[in-house]
Amino acid sequence: MTKNAGNHSRSKQLKQNPSVLDNFKPLLVDVAVPLGSYYLVKDAFGLSTFAALVWSSVLPAARTVWSLVKERRTNALAGLILVVNVVSLLLSFVSGDPRLMLAKDGGVSSTIALGILVSVWRGRPMMTAGMKPFLVKGDTAKEAAWQRLASGAAARSAAFRRKESAFSVVWGVALLAECVARVVGAYTVPVDTMVWLGSVFLVVAMVIGFVVGGGLVVAPMERMLAAEVEAGATERPARPVQCARAVAI
Repeated sequence: MTKNAGNHSRSKQLKQNPSVLDNFKPLLVDVAVPLGSYYLVKDAFGLSTFAALVWSSVLPAARTVWSLVKERRTNALAGLILVVNVVSLLLSFVSGDPRLMLAKDGGVSSTIALGILVSVWRGRPMMTAGMKPFLVKGDTAKEAAWQRLASGAAARSAAFRRKESAFSVVWGVALLAECVARVVGAYTVPVDTMVWLGSVFLVVAMVIGFVVGGGLVVAPMERMLAAEVEAGATERPARPVQCARAVAI
């Protein structure tokens, strides 16, 4: 019974505090599904390059709509991505240019990147939601230490919050660079090559985000968190020892 309750509590916590990888799962799906569907409809059904790109782009848009309906709440970032996809599809239909279809994927990356950077400017770094569970690991002492550091109540708060913002900046810049690479590649690289090369650009951007963000930000934050846990344990007053009263006969 206790074990089941503990498992339920942990799964609830994971849903409320998704990891960095969980946050990017939809993006990974939007890479794998269009890539596979492009080659399927083009090679198996003999559609043109433009038609194959259109059909492979419809699936991510449909997934985004389904996610919004399923969650039954407004997701600003998902909504922006959906708008970018729909507008790009309409423009592509008007122009009939397969290279514009490829360039639109850079618009999705830039939308996410700008959303991340705006969240830093507003003082609410978007990537913190994915980084925090990785550092706290469900430990109540670390959770309390995080709250003290994030709220400004600890001596290391200013440095901690700078690192917190820097993690989101790293991801925002990496995705913006990926956007530029996609757009340039869309108009300079053969279309069939760019279909899979665009996915490589995204994977490279994510690797940069994990490696650079981990080295420059996560490791120092982990040390600050450990130091704050130790400081909190030292400042905590000792619990009085209750002595048993002697019963006089």
